[in-house]
Amino acid sequence: MTGRVRLRPLTVVEEGDEALVGDPATGAFVAMPAVGGVVISALLRGATEEEAAAEAEAFAGEPVDVPSFMETLAELGFVDDRPDVELRVVRTAPIQMRRWMGGVSRRVARPFFGRVAWACYTALALFCLAVFAASPSLFPSPAQDAFLLDDVGLSALLLMPFVLASTALHECGHWLAARAIGIESRFGVDRRMMLLVLETDLSQVWTVPRRRRYGPLLGGMAVDVVVLSLLLGARLLIRQGVWSPAPVVDATLAVWVFVKLAGLLWQCMVFLRTDLYAVLVNALGCRDLWRVKSLLLRRAFGRLTPAQAAELLAASPADVRAGRWFRWVWLAGFAGVLAWFVFFVLPVVVAVLAWAADRLLLGPFSSQFWYALLCAALLLGPYILALSLAVREHVRR
Repeated sequence: MTGRVRLRPLTVVEEGDEALVGDPATGAFVAMPAVGGVVISALLRGATEEEAAAEAEAFAGEPVDVPSFMETLAELGFVDDRPDVELRVVRTAPIQMRRWMGGVSRRVARPFFGRVAWACYTALALFCLAVFAASPSLFPSPAQDAFLLDDVGLSALLLMPFVLASTALHECGHWLAARAIGIESRFGVDRRMMLLVLETDLSQVWTVPRRRRYGPLLGGMAVDVVVLSLLLGARLLIRQGVWSPAPVVDATLAVWVFVKLAGLLWQCMVFLRTDLYAVLVNALGCRDLWRVKSLLLRRAFGRLTPAQAAELLAASPADVRAGRWFRWVWLAGFAGVLAWFVFFVLPVVVAVLAWAADRLLLGPFSSQFWYALLCAALLLGPYILALSLAVREHVRR
């Protein structure tokens, strides 16, 4: 056991009796006993395997099998033994950017996610709640507020850019908050049950201590709260007679409030892989709560295989503790998703399909037939794509 080992530019974050080690360039992270972090830290400083083994033995109080550990690091792709080989970045979504995105400097982004900024975001969130409580009429009515114009089809076409712009702002909030702590991120497309979603891969938050991860995880919701408060403030001024814009302006604001509130409430569903789920996982110190939840459910219903039982036995204690109650929250969450879908999505879909059905009956020789078909296809397209991604995931498994 001699010589120096060339490792990838790994990060090591101590978390209790474990070390979280990963390669920010590939997005691959793994939790290991703290002594493993000692070995890696020594090797990153330029120590030989013998020197690293001596440090590990001094830390653990007993000899450490460093050669075997090095084989494990090589299997994980943490040993840079072939620098000419292109790195394979870990995918966290079916459709995803290959490169990590920086752009804005940390100095520029930091003021937007400091203590004063978060105090402002909290105050704006309370303002939004107060507005809805004081003026219930400003709470969205999807069957009306989702349609900007009298033309249902054109309104449905216009709703898509609203949703995309709203989602883009949310994801940019994650990205900007990540830049505020000096890490990079990347965008992708995934699904949550029957819905297609854009998402920001924040894998690199594992390179910083746990308390510094909340900013990037909540950055999207912070942007949502700011936008929603501005929209509600503008609508409140109109209702109070302080501002008298054209009716189309108030209708546009209503569409934006509908879209923004739907997105914010979606993120509150911790039983899905939403922003608040990520916050929960970080706060509880979990590693793979989603998988452990599934294993515990299978055990509860008597469907756990021997291999899965062994996997559950080796799971993190924090995951098992949280999984015991989170599995039931996840099951009950189907009712929450259904309620969200019935309130925010179903009225819009029903209105558009009813409008389209009337025009489809005119036959393919009518321009209204093709116009209605286009509008319905664009509205249902994301759901069809989400279904195709689900089938693709099932085939891969």
